[in-house]
Amino acid sequence: MKPVRSAARAMLASIFVISGVRVLIQPGEGRIQAARRVTPWLEKLDPRIPADPETVVRAKAAADVVAGLALATGHFTRPAAAVLAAGLLPTTYAGHPFWAVPKEERAAQQVHFLKNLGLLGGLLLAAADTEGKPNLRYRTSHAVDRSQRKMKRAVRTARREAKIAAISATTARKLPG
Repeated sequence: MKPVRSAARAMLASIFVISGVRVLIQPGEGRIQAARRVTPWLEKLDPRIPADPETVVRAKAAADVVAGLALATGHFTRPAAAVLAAGLLPTTYAGHPFWAVPKEERAAQQVHFLKNLGLLGGLLLAAADTEGKPNLRYRTSHAVDRSQRKMKRAVRTARREAKIAAISATTARKLPG
């Protein structure tokens, strides 16, 4: 299954790396206009975040390239997929508002919106994929179970040895000398 996962991650990441590099080189007026729909939210979220739409577009593109390369190469795959998914949400909302465009453009925008939803689904699967290994919750719950079993075993052993010591002490007191 490892080759399939590796290939799927590389294919999923490719669109983010390629489009991220293109946007870093030339952001384009359409993307900057779309970013203007999202920048008011960024200002409310944290005033330290730059609200300049071109800076936001370039920062998102840089994050796409870095996270896409991490996902494609198999390093930090779950956080990289989560970063790409988080960046895809405002991009999809701001970049493809099929509900707010004229009828002749609606079909094309709807296709792009649904394509991004499909990419989001793939990224969510990649973010949740543990590669067949148990996740952190499973490992901690089983570690707790193991430690509880060890503790119960130690208590039973201590009781048994205390009982043996008490019997030995009683027997020793009864012996002459």
